[in-house]
Order: sequence, then structure tokens, then C-alpha cells
Amino acid sequence: MSDNIDRSAQKQILFWLLAIAFFIGFLWVFRSILLPFVAGMALAYFLDPVADFLERLGFTRLIATVVIVISFILIFIFSLAIFLPLLANQAQAFAEHVPTLVARLQKLVMSIEAEWLRNILGGDDASLQETINRVMGKSIGWITTVLSQIWSSGKALINVISLLIVTPVVAFYMLLDWDRMVTKVDNWLPRDHHSTIRDVMHEINIAIAGFVRGQGTLCLILGIFYGVSLTVIGLNFGLLIGLFAGLISFIPYVGSITGLVVSIGVALVQFWPNWIPVTVVAGIFVVGQFAEGNILQPKLVGKSVGLHPVWLMFALFAFGSLFGFTGLLIAVPAAAAVGVIVRFGLNQYLASENYNGAGNLDQDK
Repeated sequence: MSDNIDRSAQKQILFWLLAIAFFIGFLWVFRSILLPFVAGMALAYFLDPVADFLERLGFTRLIATVVIVISFILIFIFSLAIFLPLLANQAQAFAEHVPTLVARLQKLVMSIEAEWLRNILGGDDASLQETINRVMGKSIGWITTVLSQIWSSGKALINVISLLIVTPVVAFYMLLDWDRMVTKVDNWLPRDHHSTIRDVMHEINIAIAGFVRGQGTLCLILGIFYGVSLTVIGLNFGLLIGLFAGLISFIPYVGSITGLVVSIGVALVQFWPNWIPVTVVAGIFVVGQFAEGNILQPKLVGKSVGLHPVWLMFALFAFGSLFGFTGLLIAVPAAAAVGVIVRFGLNQYLASENYNGAGNLDQDK
């Protein structure tokens, strides 16, 4: 009997390993054309609760899907028409002014009478200048490399026509058939392990929904808050910096720290020696972080995600390196799913005789 159970477990493990290998191979082979399809699926997943809400109000699934997709397209086009030209102009101006900003920031740092800074960084003006130039050069080089990689991968992967045409079509059909697809997949589950797999899939759904829907909404709110606030106080490139800082806030601490450092640097160059606007810029990010940690995060995301920051950053880098921009879209759901499966496997191990020993399990019984 035990041998039969072991062989059954081995077959199941082999089956799932082959399924995972096939899935990874599929992503690798078709990675250059998957973006609009993955984006459409992500959009449908994001908007499914809205469709369910409209159904509860009496709409049919078809009417709810049509209303949601058309509304989303109109809002998206309206947002592009308003913000895209402004953001494009700010991005171009920021790229052109980076050398000037860096030079002014260097001169500003050199003008500050701070003996402790000179002692730490070199001791005299010449060595201090050399250290600052080296740090600034490496920082600008890193930023330039990241931006160039994003741009090159975007040019290689993002087909504007496919994104604007294929993605809404995929989102429409996925959103229309979402509940039926879930039911169909549920009927395919092996009967002996149906409840266990459903529980694991439920945990995965909670983790992904908490991050994709909750964290996505949080990033959008933070981006709008930072962008509007920095623009209102008159910071150069405030809308660009604020939106960028908010939209990358799904990477723990990276968005806020990046936005704060860049904003403070631009504010020092723009407003020096007036410290009030610089303090206000710092205060905006303090308020944003307070709202994120105490209001937005508990309400929108909650504690169900369970993604460690280091694991999340590793997943983003790994999937982005393997599959480009498409990999960035599937990195978070994949990381959440793997995290839930690993926790489930660990709990199974801690409850098994491999951990407790056969004698301890017998005593427990």
C-alpha cells in the first residue's frame, strides 16, 4: 500500500514538474509576442470584480463587460491625451538638463562648509571634488543604463498597434468568459485532491489579488499624489518624478527613496538657498509614506500578500531578464504563486514523518 502511495506521489510530482517546464518553455519561445495577450489577461483579472459588481446590480455579463471595456478605453485615451504630451516634454527636458543639474548639484555640495563631509570623503577640496564626480558619474551611468535598457526592450517588445488593438480584444473576451473559465478549470482538478488544490489556488488568488489589484491601486494613488503635489509647489519635472516614484512603489522602498532623492536633488538646484521648498518636497514624501503605511496599505493590500521584498525584487529582475517586459508583468503573480506553494509544501513537510518521525506521529494519533 505504501509503495502504491509513493508511486502515485512520484507520478504527480513528475506531472507537475513537466507542466511547469512546458509553461516556462512556452513563455521562452513566444516571449516576443506575448505582451498584448498577457496585458489583456492582467486587465481582465484586474477588472473582474467590477464586472461581478455590475452583475449583482442586474447587468448581464455581456453588458457589464462592454460597459467596463469601453469605459476603460475612454479613460485611458483621455489620460493619454492629457498627460502623455506633458510627460513626454518633461522627460525630454529632464534628459537634456541632467548634465546641468548634476554640475550645479556638484557645485552646491562643494560650496557647503562642512568639515565632517570633507573628512569623510577625502579631506581636501580636490579629493572631495573627485569623489563627488565619481559618485555622480556612477549614479548617472546606472540611471542611463537602466533607462536605455527599458527603452530598448520596449522598442523590441512593445508593438503599439498590437497593444492598442489586441489587448482590449483579449481583455474583452477574457472578462466575458472569466467565471466560465474558472469553473471549467475547477472541473479539471483531480477528484482525490480537489479540496486541497482549491484551497491552495484560493490562497494564490488572495495573494495575487492583494498585490495586483491592491498594490496597483495604491501605486496609482501615490503617483497622482506625488505628481500633483510636486507640480503644485513648482518643482521642475514634478509631474514626471512624482508619477514615476508612485508607479514603481510596488518595489518596496525603491519608489519612495528614488522619488525623494531625485526630488531633493532637483529642489536643491532650483530653490537653493531657500530651504522652505526643499523641506516641503521632503514633507510630501513623508506624508505619502505615512499614508501608504497606515492607510492605503492596510485598506487596499492587507496582510495576505506575503511577498518578502527581497523575493519580490529577485522575481522582477529574474523574469525581466528572461522574458523582457512581458516577464515584468508575470513576475509578481508568479512570485505570489510560488510563495504560496512553498509555504504549503513547508507546512506539509512539518506535518509529515520526514520531519516529526514515524514514532512522534504515532504518539500524536
